[in-house]
Amino acid sequence: MFSTAIRCTAKKEQKMETGNVREAEARDEREGTTLVLGGTGKTGRRVAARLEARGLPVRVGSRSGQPPFDWENLDTWAPALEGVESVYVSYYPDIAIPGAPEAVRSFAELAVQSGVRRLVLLSGRGEEEAQRAEVAVREVSDEAGVEWTIVRCAWFMQNFDEYFFLEPILSGEVALPSGDVPEPFVDAEDIADVAVAALTEDGHAGEIYELTSPRLLTFEEAVGEIAKATGREIRFVPVSLEEYESMLAEADVPPEVVSALTYIFGEVLDGRNAHLTDGVQRALGREPKDFADYAREAASTGVWDDKR
Repeated sequence: MFSTAIRCTAKKEQKMETGNVREAEARDEREGTTLVLGGTGKTGRRVAARLEARGLPVRVGSRSGQPPFDWENLDTWAPALEGVESVYVSYYPDIAIPGAPEAVRSFAELAVQSGVRRLVLLSGRGEEEAQRAEVAVREVSDEAGVEWTIVRCAWFMQNFDEYFFLEPILSGEVALPSGDVPEPFVDAEDIADVAVAALTEDGHAGEIYELTSPRLLTFEEAVGEIAKATGREIRFVPVSLEEYESMLAEADVPPEVVSALTYIFGEVLDGRNAHLTDGVQRALGREPKDFADYAREAASTGVWDDKR
């Protein structure tokens, strides 16, 4: 189940990196450019698409980009930053993993040395490593006189239709060690709107936007919303963290992804994030999307149909 989901995700990312990424690269004018790291991911590709729609030069930061960008290959950083004025910083595989704050600090230092004037960091709620990465971006930016904005997010709604929860939903059974802790799932479209506002508009420098939906849901309730939207029977099965970790390992999920997921389910999902915030409203002047609306919209695409 999980191995199939990972394989499907990898194929989807390959298609994106050889398809619509090329359009963004063609628009890269090397001056006044916005570098979008994770530009083929859930939030990054939405950020890039919005910037392109405004006619703004965009460079997609990915391993297959031109020039390529790879968090694990420092030699790719400087070429990707050439002529860039602003950066959307999304760390791969997850900003919650050990080593992320150090990598983000090193990148931010090189970015400001390269002439970048605005940094927008995608961060996570209640995650120690993410908070350290935020401090790194703020310290480096403040010292250099560069504008920074933090976009701190809850769980993405799109994990249910674009990532590792998709295959379990299609199978009709979702097994997770989430207990009955509620989470204010946030829409990736809202994240992208806030990020683009911070990248292109005045008035967002020095802001920390903590983004949530307008309603708390447990994972079981979220699966129930999807079942309602699709008209399908989808079971939620609670499992222990140890059982979940074994399931991931048996499915050959990459170790760094296993580590990130077990950390989030084992430590972060303890109720510390079980509250709502006004980040979307402060940044955009509107309410965030509700999970039920997301579920209906995603269901209408057929992504959760069991006979596709």
